[in-house]
Amino acid sequence: MQRLVISLLLGFLSACSVTQPRHINNVCQIFAEKDDWYEAARASEKRWGIPIAVQMAIMHQESAFIADAEPPAPLILGFIPWFKSSSAYGYAQAQAGTWSDYQKQTGHPFSSRDDFADSCDFIGWYCSVSHNKLGINNFDAYNLYLSYHEGHGGFLRKTHHHKQWLLTTAQKVAERSQNFANQLKSCRESLDAN
Repeated sequence: MQRLVISLLLGFLSACSVTQPRHINNVCQIFAEKDDWYEAARASEKRWGIPIAVQMAIMHQESAFIADAEPPAPLILGFIPWFKSSSAYGYAQAQAGTWSDYQKQTGHPFSSRDDFADSCDFIGWYCSVSHNKLGINNFDAYNLYLSYHEGHGGFLRKTHHHKQWLLTTAQKVAERSQNFANQLKSCRESLDAN
C-alpha cells in the first residue's frame, strides 16, 4: 500500500512539473505555449516598469526558462561533484540572500524561485532597484543585466569592466531583449485581447 501511495504521489508531482518552452527564442511562441506566463510578465511590467522583453531576455540568459535550473556543482579531479559555490536557483537564478530580501521588501514571504510569476516579479523588482539606485534606464537591458549579474555594489565598483565574457553576455541579453520587443509587436495585441 505504501509503495502505491508513493508511486501515485511521484506520478502526480511529475505531471505537475513545468517543462521548458519548446521555442525559447521566440517570445510570442513562448506565451502561446505557456498561456499564463504573459499575464505574469505583464503584471511585473505594470508593477515595476521593466519591459516584458527585458525580463524575458534576462530569464532566457539565466535559466533558459528551466524552473529548477541551478549552476552545476564543481568537480574535483574532473568527475567528483563538490559543494556548490552559489545558491542561485530557479528561473531567475536568484541567490538565496537576494531572494530573501525580495520576499521581505515586497511582502511575498511564500514566493518561490521555481515559480515563473514570482521570478518575473523578482526580475522586475531587482531591475527597478537598479533603476532607482544606479540610474539605469528601464529599457537598458545591457546595463540592467550587468547590475543583475554583478549586484548593485559590483556594478558601482565596475567589476564587470574586467570580465570580457560578461560584457559579451550582456550584449547578447540586450540583443535578445530587442528581438523579443520586436516579436512582441506582432502578438501583443492578441495576447492582451486574451
